[in-house]
Amino acid sequence: METDFNPDRPADLGPAQRGEAWRRLSSEQFDILVVGGGIVGVGAALDAATRGLRVALVEARDIASGTSSRSSKMFHGGLRYLEQLEFGLVREALHERELSLSLLAPHLVKPLPFLYPLTQRLWERPYVSAGLFLYDRMGGAKSVPGQRHVSRLGALRVAPALKRNSLVGGIRYYDTVVDDARHSLTVARTAAQYGAVVRTSTQVVGFLKEADRVLGATVRDTETGETAEIRAHCVINAAGVWTDEVQALSKQRGHFRVRASKGVHIVVPRDRIVSETAIILRTTKSVLFVIPWETHWIIGTTDTDWNLDLAHPAATRADIDYILDRVNEVLVSPLTHDDIEGVYAGLRPLLAGEDDETSSLSREHAVAAVAPGLISIAGGKYTTYRVMAADAVDACNDYIPTRVAPSITERVPLLGADGYFALINQCEHLGQRFGLHPYRIRRLLNRYGSMVDDVLYYGDDDPSLLKPIAAAPQYLRVEIVYAARNEAALHLEDLLSRRTRISIEYSHRGVDCAAEVAELVAPILGWDEAKTAFEVANYVARVEAEIASQRQPDDASADALRAAAPESRREILEPVPVPE
Repeated sequence: METDFNPDRPADLGPAQRGEAWRRLSSEQFDILVVGGGIVGVGAALDAATRGLRVALVEARDIASGTSSRSSKMFHGGLRYLEQLEFGLVREALHERELSLSLLAPHLVKPLPFLYPLTQRLWERPYVSAGLFLYDRMGGAKSVPGQRHVSRLGALRVAPALKRNSLVGGIRYYDTVVDDARHSLTVARTAAQYGAVVRTSTQVVGFLKEADRVLGATVRDTETGETAEIRAHCVINAAGVWTDEVQALSKQRGHFRVRASKGVHIVVPRDRIVSETAIILRTTKSVLFVIPWETHWIIGTTDTDWNLDLAHPAATRADIDYILDRVNEVLVSPLTHDDIEGVYAGLRPLLAGEDDETSSLSREHAVAAVAPGLISIAGGKYTTYRVMAADAVDACNDYIPTRVAPSITERVPLLGADGYFALINQCEHLGQRFGLHPYRIRRLLNRYGSMVDDVLYYGDDDPSLLKPIAAAPQYLRVEIVYAARNEAALHLEDLLSRRTRISIEYSHRGVDCAAEVAELVAPILGWDEAKTAFEVANYVARVEAEIASQRQPDDASADALRAAAPESRREILEPVPVPE
């Protein structure tokens, strides 16, 4: 198989590309340097690249390794923000949802039917119906059906798992579901396709300045410890919950502060909740989603303040008990801790406000010039990433010496989108061609879209790659090889937590297939026996630390256990303290 860097395939983010990207980062002049590989950062890189700008993006860990792989897995329109009277945010989110559903990423963003159980007679149905009517009129019912009212019997028909006395009726409506990590990766690869230099395991450790003008950044390879300087007319700080830490490197006080809110989700087998539809439940503080996820349900989320390790937020026993208690209030067959196959915790980067309750902080985003040539963007929500990205790039206009074209990303489909619908209609033919069941082909199309040929290509030389991973049979071995060769995966954690979702979809959390996956990628990533053994041991230690932390009663004790697990990227530096 070819391993040399291929300039004709810029979206391939493999080992050879890393070396070429390092050379380019240290030798070229860029218009924009984006710091952060979450959805806003990769979105900004795509926005800038498609405007014809010279763009670089660096990420200290992995694409979507923070918030953007730990969401509720929804590309949602923000129905609950109607109650907070944030009409502009809802309208904007619905517009973005429709764009992704129909044009930008139909292979990744999928329609999802929801049931809203009604618990109060007389007033609740007209109240919720009015909100959903407004939701539909704002754009919530373009590519999907609008709201439909059902009786209690009708609600129980589609969701038999609900207790009869837990509802008096229901309203059905549609939203969408997405694999957030895969979507973020696809945005990053699309940015690379249009010329952006994208490099992970590359941490900003300082800024290049002339007087108070920021002219680029010093970066450190978190695999090797090597450093380099990147020169750029403007730097966009899109570091999410690390926004304040990156700002602190500039020695300038930002115009806003970011506050981390922890959200925890649990994953249970699909057969534990009998329902044809997702379910949204009101809680005293927010809402709880019960979302179908292939052969599983994802249930969450919590919304609590977090002031500890930003890289590895830890779920506690109290978080998990809260979710179980809330969902068991309405389920005929209660869930127990033994039903849980996966748990994950993520941090929302909220704009800090006066209110102590994170659930009431705004989901709007803010853009500000921290210093000449340094733009920070924070807040917002996953669905509106494209708008946030365009705003951040617009804010760079004054620092770029050439004319900057307007944003065009609303007309730029992501990699894999073109041809997707035609290929879905050809699943049987594709299955015969590759010797795979049509179910497998459909699942691959919903992960890679029209890039499926690139994935299955590796099976031509080695048919064993078209077999399932022994301990994670939802995934083919070829997907692991493709992730290492084309998708910038450098560690087992990248492969098992983000390129696949094995770490949350199987009760062994990836431990039982770690050795098989490591052996598949060792020759691609240049691992010798010692490095391969280290990667397996490191991943197992991470899982053990996560499971141990999830038995702790509070954040402090859970964080202490989770933070003790070794880092995959051993050369990563602790962020500088944020001045008060």
